[in-house]
Amino acid sequence: MSSLTFLLLLFLRLRVTDTATETWRHCTDLPPLDLLSFVLEKDTSKPMPGVRTMEVGGVRGVHFSRPHPSLSFPSTHLLPNCDVFPKEFSIVVTLKVPHNAPKREEERRVERDVEQGQIILGLRFSRNRLHFMFKGQGEVIEHWVFRGLKLTDNRWHMLVLAVSGSRARLTVDCSSPLEMVPAVSFPPDLNIQGSRFHLGSRGRWKGLFSGLLRQLVLVPGSDATPQLCPSSDARLTELSVPPLLLDLSLKGKKADSYLPEAEVRVSVGSERSCSEPQRGQLWFNPLKRGLYLCDGAAWIPMLEEHKRLDYVLEHQVLTTSSETYDVEVFQLPEMGLMAAMAHRSTAPGSAVYLWGHTGFQLYQNISTYGALSWRHFSMGKKIFLVVSNSRGGSESHAEAEHSVIYKWSRRRKQFVLYQTLQTHCARDWEAFHIDGHTYLAVANHRQGDNNHTIDSVVYRWNRGTKSFEVHQLLQTSGAYDWEFFTVGPYQFLVVANAFDGATTHVDSVIYVWINGSFQVFQTIKTFCATDWEMFQIGSRVFLVVANGHRFHGNGPSRYAINSTIYELDMSGHLFVRFQDIVTYSAVDWEFFSLGEENFLVVANSFDGESYSLNSVLYRWQGYEGFVPVHWLPTIGCSDWEFFTFEDESYLVYSSAKVPLSKVFKLKTH
Repeated sequence: MSSLTFLLLLFLRLRVTDTATETWRHCTDLPPLDLLSFVLEKDTSKPMPGVRTMEVGGVRGVHFSRPHPSLSFPSTHLLPNCDVFPKEFSIVVTLKVPHNAPKREEERRVERDVEQGQIILGLRFSRNRLHFMFKGQGEVIEHWVFRGLKLTDNRWHMLVLAVSGSRARLTVDCSSPLEMVPAVSFPPDLNIQGSRFHLGSRGRWKGLFSGLLRQLVLVPGSDATPQLCPSSDARLTELSVPPLLLDLSLKGKKADSYLPEAEVRVSVGSERSCSEPQRGQLWFNPLKRGLYLCDGAAWIPMLEEHKRLDYVLEHQVLTTSSETYDVEVFQLPEMGLMAAMAHRSTAPGSAVYLWGHTGFQLYQNISTYGALSWRHFSMGKKIFLVVSNSRGGSESHAEAEHSVIYKWSRRRKQFVLYQTLQTHCARDWEAFHIDGHTYLAVANHRQGDNNHTIDSVVYRWNRGTKSFEVHQLLQTSGAYDWEFFTVGPYQFLVVANAFDGATTHVDSVIYVWINGSFQVFQTIKTFCATDWEMFQIGSRVFLVVANGHRFHGNGPSRYAINSTIYELDMSGHLFVRFQDIVTYSAVDWEFFSLGEENFLVVANSFDGESYSLNSVLYRWQGYEGFVPVHWLPTIGCSDWEFFTFEDESYLVYSSAKVPLSKVFKLKTH
């Protein structure tokens, strides 16, 4: 049996006089409590007894070398005016455990318990399990055990244990959480009067935690997972880390570090290789005016001049074969940067362009029928394009409409027809991956001339037949757009519903993926919704909708209306209104970042009188939200796409009213 080592204990050491539960003081409005900092920052003028700071792979943690009274403190120091433990809370831990963690019960050295008493609450760790224990009814110690964890791999891991009444959830490295509904609920009145916190052990050698600990935070009143996940570096996501562990040194210390000492050199010039022999070396890039550190595999920015948008230049006026409803910019490994444009005309159809020295150049024509959008996606090394056709293959309305999937042929170096799917005035395709499977969702706008409330379809790739097959039908009303996004371990799909046959004031719907299908998560009132764009700023999650116009029955249409940004309320688990922006028959939003600045650009298409009007570029201003900074003249603007090429940033827009598109260069300073 593997040993049990203690990460955190709340230990009752004194006999407490019983008090009526009505007079107990509950913990409210407490910030996250950094338990590790509280211990390490007691006295920084001298070494902490029983603790060593170690650095592994450029990341610092603490190692408990022996039990010591300094690793314990009264609970009142962190939970003042609290007689009972919070009934809802989470614990955030970042740890690193070696492959062969020592079994502390085999230690021959014996030390008496520094305390005599009873465990109130504890978190302990064995080779493949996490144990959460607490004092239940009748002084019984309850155990909740999360099994099947693989943490003894000598790598850093971030864990979030969230407890709320009868439910517990453990999230490891921002992956899908492990849920538990135990038979015994966590008590709402767990008395902690006279108790002490113990870190790393219960004051004796047996059960001493043998790994490295970097973060140990108690978050009263909430689940900390949404504050930490998703993350680009989930194993080292930080809520609160002691300052001592944030100061990463370039030279390893002989006694306290696993890193060998190395001479630090600064190289200057063009980019060079970064591998294990160059670990710890610095490189100054004069072009980017940045200083970088080699971590043994890649150059990590230390000091970097961030780009700031200065002004916008017209880079290319691209004459197209007809009006264009959509642009899809993508990278093809052996070709470079490409753009698929959805043209209205059937002759010569839509076009794929290749980026050259002066801009986009025509590369391939593809037969389409009233094309409204393109979507690029990949499965392994296979590259695909799918087009939304709004008409049949002839002028006859009786002919069925089909949208088409094209596959990139490496031999012919062209996109070739792969599969056709029956659709109904398809406005948009969305491609996404869930649990190793590939899905396509089509927005069917209407069937015939008047039937707008119809099924849109989610297709799933069948590996056996090598084709997409119907997976789920979702009823929509004049569907215009799909947007797929993830938040932590959850997958969402939101539809822009535009018209139900009588009014544009209809619900757009956000779906969440549950047990293999999409279920309704939230409905939002919209006005001829034409586009959704999801984006993140820091840990905040936003959705912005493009509202086209207000129309009901035989009344007049209003084109100057609000489009709205919604923010995900992590505690309420729903999107709430954040900011309204006046737009003019908006049909698209595009979010992008330059350096540390974030932007939104809207495609304004019609103000009720003219198609020639400004589309607007907005910059994120924190508390003020998005504020307008640039006004870009457009004609019947239908889509915006942001892209980069060789460290330069660009925007391209398409026009649904004239046969041209424009590319703008974003000049930075």
